[in-house]
Amino acid sequence: MTQDELFKVLVAHCKEYGFIFPSSEIYDGLAAVYDYGQMGSELKNNIKSYWWNAMTRLNENIVGIDSCIFMHPRIWEASGHVGAFNDPLIDNKDSKKRYRADVLIEDYLGKIEEKINKEVAKGRKKFGDSFNEEQFRATNPNVLREKAKWDTVHDRYVAAEKANDLAEYKNIIVDCGIVCPISGTCNWTDVRQFNLMFSTSMGSTSEGASTIYLRPETAQGIFVNYLNVQKTGRMKLPFGIAQIGKAFRNEIVARQFIFRMREFEQMEMQFFIKPGTELDWFAKWKENRMKWHVNLGMGAENYRFHDHEKLAHYANAATDIEFNFPFGFKELEGVHSRTDFDLGNHQKFSGKKIQYFDPETNESYGPYVIETSIGVDRMVLAVLSHAYKEETLENGESRVVLSIPAPLAPVKCAVMPLLKNNEELVGLAQKIMDDLKFDFNCQYDEKDSIGKRYRRQDAIGTPFCVTVDHESLTDGCVTIRARGTMEQKRVAISELRSIIDKQVNMNNLLRNL
Repeated sequence: MTQDELFKVLVAHCKEYGFIFPSSEIYDGLAAVYDYGQMGSELKNNIKSYWWNAMTRLNENIVGIDSCIFMHPRIWEASGHVGAFNDPLIDNKDSKKRYRADVLIEDYLGKIEEKINKEVAKGRKKFGDSFNEEQFRATNPNVLREKAKWDTVHDRYVAAEKANDLAEYKNIIVDCGIVCPISGTCNWTDVRQFNLMFSTSMGSTSEGASTIYLRPETAQGIFVNYLNVQKTGRMKLPFGIAQIGKAFRNEIVARQFIFRMREFEQMEMQFFIKPGTELDWFAKWKENRMKWHVNLGMGAENYRFHDHEKLAHYANAATDIEFNFPFGFKELEGVHSRTDFDLGNHQKFSGKKIQYFDPETNESYGPYVIETSIGVDRMVLAVLSHAYKEETLENGESRVVLSIPAPLAPVKCAVMPLLKNNEELVGLAQKIMDDLKFDFNCQYDEKDSIGKRYRRQDAIGTPFCVTVDHESLTDGCVTIRARGTMEQKRVAISELRSIIDKQVNMNNLLRNL
């Protein structure tokens, strides 16, 4: 199965098992908008809990807030979003389809990287244990040819980004022969900028209404509350403010399922520090955030840093933590050194003093900020895409299993009576269910054969299945089955809570950070 085929299967699986649905589906849907089902919402909440507790419980100097989606329109002028929050768009005249010019170029560079990796894979297969990848990349003519092509296009792309040269974007697309996936032609329009903010009106009458925006990020809600939190919490530098909330962007080229949507959720933390210390803190938060991701056990090799060559208008350092999605390495989280741009601009636009009085130096100054920002939806997609597996068993049968990290799994334990029409088995199973549900999200399942029930729980990523049989009525034991190994063993009912807790307790994840 190719990665593209895997992604399509994953999307279908998410719908079939209650993780993610197309929004407004009975009205033929709404592009790039998705609803989370009963399993997806549990997974999403578990991810948010892992992030929130890692930020606010493990760091005594980080607190959380919840700011509004509607904010004063001047905030978005001060932040630069009104004037600079744009995407470079290009249309194909034949297909009438619209694309982001930068994404077309990045996809082209990605295809060159795929060619290079295929050549490396051939070399590894040919030379076996004696294969020296570094030497192969430095000497193989096919690799060198593709690398030279990549370097040329990449250098032009970076220069165009830094200069905001829209004409050069088009020149690169034309010179590289990048075609529209629909029409297959290079008949492109000029590249132009498109602002991504959604606007709406607020007021009791249409005549008196004012234009406001749906927030494109949650960070500004933190910045405008900086003084409120600092003073009421008696916070001293360095300290952080965390927030989880919805954001909205009018993405013209929304694609790849929940990877890029128009309504999405962010987990952001702004860490306020003394000017001059920002690069040290930037390095520390890079390490901290990568550790948080790798701690989930989804393979350190599936993550990498990608430092920004073109910095945003507010930053003096920036990097992305990229994850190996089915469509390649893409941004999962951003870590940015935002300097004092935001607080300084809000002070300028509001006319209010937004500074920190340092009791050690007896001076006031505007703090610098390190930002960590992760998309909840992208994190859900990362977990699901890594977890989805199709396995062939020893007996020739197959199963689909979601190997979701146990603390994040939507359902922690399924309780099953061997027979649904036996009152004693059902009664004991329900008693066990009633006992466990105070500690874990459990599911009671009595429909179909035990084998089918196991497969159903595998497909939603349930770490444990507990089966109540006739012996359970006399020996006080049940059969517990582990998702990963499918191993079954008899355990005392009284031991169930501790056995399950060892694997699924979120605190076990937090202790490793």
